[in-house]
Amino acid sequence: MDLSNQEVIHIKKDGIEYLQFKKLLEHKDIINHAYSLGTDKNYRTAKANKQGLDSRVYQKALEDYKTLCQAVETKLEHLIKTNQEHTDEVKVVRQKINLNAPDFNLEQYSKTDGLITNKKHMALATTNADCILLIFLDPVKKVIANTHSGWRGTLQRISVKTIRKMKKEFNCFPEDIICCICPSIRKCHFEVEKEVKESFEQEFQDIEEINEIIEEIIAKQKWNIDTVKINQILLQREGVKPENIIDSGICSVCHSNDIHSYRVEKQEYGLNTALIELK
Repeated sequence: MDLSNQEVIHIKKDGIEYLQFKKLLEHKDIINHAYSLGTDKNYRTAKANKQGLDSRVYQKALEDYKTLCQAVETKLEHLIKTNQEHTDEVKVVRQKINLNAPDFNLEQYSKTDGLITNKKHMALATTNADCILLIFLDPVKKVIANTHSGWRGTLQRISVKTIRKMKKEFNCFPEDIICCICPSIRKCHFEVEKEVKESFEQEFQDIEEINEIIEEIIAKQKWNIDTVKINQILLQREGVKPENIIDSGICSVCHSNDIHSYRVEKQEYGLNTALIELK
């Protein structure tokens, strides 16, 4: 299936498939980027409990990363990946730690779900299997970020914290920042328990637009939460222009033949990856 739409292009190249955002391709002179496709690929580098993988599984992940990197004209050793624990921690990357290997499974990025840099040849990577991945570019200040925002990260407003850190550390202006929303679980399949619904009610009670989303959920007595829409609202309130918030519009559950989904694959779920790098 071709997942191309008005916002993204589905590319098949050298045995790998991936998406690229048309908006980011306008800046291909300064960045490389991609969101991986294919459930035959798995970008997991550690178990969910952070224990090491079987060496053969880990080597397969490295090969999948290497193939994707080659397709988008970067290098495996440029990669820097968070250890993602559904936190609101966003860190600035100022240098590579492993000079001749990717920065995977490092203590420096434990309990971290977002990375920001203005350094070239540092390919920031996140992974998902239903959660939202947000890739950011400030083409004026030449700053990039890559943030993992599951429902817990959305509750903690990690997208807002990414923007604020870009402002604080690199003097970025929100109106210059582009944010692209990768494939993830969508409202159509993100049904939650009452406890989670109530957490969203409490956290966002001060934001009228999000209250309207919550009220719609309650009225239908079926608690399907639109976390993509919530992130869009949060980003706009932080000063990002609506036209610079680009949503792939692709549901990982609806397209689970092409994209890993925890809700479909259960405990044996694999991971896709998003990456962005300054050339």
